[in-house]
Amino acid sequence: MTHDVWTAMDDRKMEFGGGAPVESETPYRHWKRRRDDNDVEWIILDKADSRVNVLSAEVLMELLNLLEEVADARPRGLVLRSGKPKGFTVGADVSEFKGMTSLAEVENKVRRAHAVADMLDKFPAVTAAVIHGMCLGGGLELSLCCDHRIALPDAALGFPEVKLGLHPGMGGTFRSVRLIDPVDAMTMMLTGKNKTARQALKSGLVDAVVEERHVAAAVRAALSDELKNKRRGMKGAAMNTGPMRRMAANKMRTKTREKADPDHYPAPYALIDLWEAHGGDPKAMQKAEIASFSNLLIGDTAQNLVRLFFLRDKMKGLGYGDPAILHVHVIGAGAMGGDIAAWCAYKGFQTTLFDVDLNALGGAVARAASLFGKKCDTDAEARDALDRLIPDPTGDGVPRADLVIEAVPENHDLKVKIYGETEPRMKAGAILATNTSSIRLETLRESLRRPDRFVGLHFFNPVAKMHLVEVVDHDGAAEDALAAARAFVVAIDRLPAPVRSAPGFLVNRALMPYLLEALLMMDEGIAPETIDRAAEDFGMPMGPIILADKVGLGICVDVAGVLRDSLDEPIPDIPDWVNQKVEDGHLGEKSEKGLYVYEDGKPKKNPEAPDPDPETADRLILPMVNACVRLLREGVTDDPEIVDGAMVFGTGFAPFRGGPVQYAQKRGVAEVRETLSRLADRHGERFQPDEGWDRLEGGS
Repeated sequence: MTHDVWTAMDDRKMEFGGGAPVESETPYRHWKRRRDDNDVEWIILDKADSRVNVLSAEVLMELLNLLEEVADARPRGLVLRSGKPKGFTVGADVSEFKGMTSLAEVENKVRRAHAVADMLDKFPAVTAAVIHGMCLGGGLELSLCCDHRIALPDAALGFPEVKLGLHPGMGGTFRSVRLIDPVDAMTMMLTGKNKTARQALKSGLVDAVVEERHVAAAVRAALSDELKNKRRGMKGAAMNTGPMRRMAANKMRTKTREKADPDHYPAPYALIDLWEAHGGDPKAMQKAEIASFSNLLIGDTAQNLVRLFFLRDKMKGLGYGDPAILHVHVIGAGAMGGDIAAWCAYKGFQTTLFDVDLNALGGAVARAASLFGKKCDTDAEARDALDRLIPDPTGDGVPRADLVIEAVPENHDLKVKIYGETEPRMKAGAILATNTSSIRLETLRESLRRPDRFVGLHFFNPVAKMHLVEVVDHDGAAEDALAAARAFVVAIDRLPAPVRSAPGFLVNRALMPYLLEALLMMDEGIAPETIDRAAEDFGMPMGPIILADKVGLGICVDVAGVLRDSLDEPIPDIPDWVNQKVEDGHLGEKSEKGLYVYEDGKPKKNPEAPDPDPETADRLILPMVNACVRLLREGVTDDPEIVDGAMVFGTGFAPFRGGPVQYAQKRGVAEVRETLSRLADRHGERFQPDEGWDRLEGGS
């Protein structure tokens, strides 16, 4: 923090108990200590050189020493708080997990963390944690070691470890199932979802929810042992018996398999096994937790997900700063434009939405209202978001907008016509962005008066779920316009992927070989279910056949045509029967007919379709990986991590594999090249390894 922690806490009017507290001198970098006149010791976590509290090994070792020191002073009670405005703690210092491969080293590190938690758990006085803001992972585990937890209304408590391929590893597995209903605790750990302060109170995870001004009184009640939240009752005790655990564990495995393959994501299954075997014996469960967590941490899944955690941070960092954008104007109220406008309004931007079709505007507003109803915590917040989304059939928002986003169909002439009508009405300094998915910006900018204020902002469908936005550069774009565009993407809680203008940019260019190969396989007579199963077995969130239906066959055909016309690459023609489907209006999921036939929004699949052979996945995945290597060679981006991040966050490329470049390097660059060459001999020159593999192999 930039000034003394006590001054900062006073600025926030944080409570410390009655009377004038006396600060004690401590030799610690990350912890402050203060005793109030009720003989209560307050220890404050304020990690040095960090905007948020993370539990590094150094922080935990300091806490161990501090607890020993405070215990010797025999206070009446101990209170744990955070000195950071943003919250209690966001959990473990994940950077310390990266690259760990030694099981013995990891187990020793985890045992040391448990020693700290055990010391707090057994502290010789009543203890309480006062929680504001984020209390996640190891932070929640520390709070569970206290006798009481007092939450402020803004608290959010959760175990996000499963998102990193892990489960809680500092005692959370056995302390949580003892404190609250074990099924509720297991659900928190298996899903990684947070509880609000009120939800935590209802479950028994916290003992009270109070405003800041009442913290001191709540602490006094806690330390007098007057504050108890006994919510668990008989159900919780019964659920921790062996037979009930076995029954519940089987249900948990079945439900978990609907979302996570145990071969790809072992953490939730390891957690279920842990609870089923040891849920009634905390000591045995603690020992097993250490072993289970350590084994997961050195595995490929956890290491790749930890890598993606830092990739996400890296991409967010590319949008650091204030975008200086207050008003957004979106042109086109179709599926993409309407949803882009809705998302901007949801994220707090005044947003006008233009379309000459009043029915399209009405449909966009209806979809937005549905989104806000699901996303907003209260009806008032949903109404406020809807108030920020202004249908604008006359385009009056253009002169007021700081950012104009064009999101009309993928037609060069239509886009250029719209720019000619729009740019003269824009205020000085405003940015014009196109949501084109494949057209080079150099061809779109030709008639612009200010091409330096023109950028690409390529969103992905569905906008509310897909985290990636490609921020497209061209040789005439001003750096301040690109920086503002990246900052805007971060401001709407999305990840910017800076790419240079090229046909299909990054994601669509890499994805198209995957989709085209699937169509060629169908043309050979391979069942769509077989093709999709091969991709899903690899770890893709859905197969390429159903993905093509979701994207829309018309869009797939258009993008493939743009790429084939623009690139000097062996891109095969789309089979005639696919073009015929497009002509007949069988465009995919929305038309209820495409590569599959749909009933009630679900594809009708043949359960008797053959299983894929081992080559099928390589035919699908390796052309995509080959395209990523080509993109690096051509300079669409020169950063392999951006390629991996874009493909994971933009297409759902199997996250546990870390991205296509990481996958190739882990599998072995030489082996991937050899496989591509074999496929080229068997199926054609589209599989020929790109020249860029030489550079990747040399750098791997």
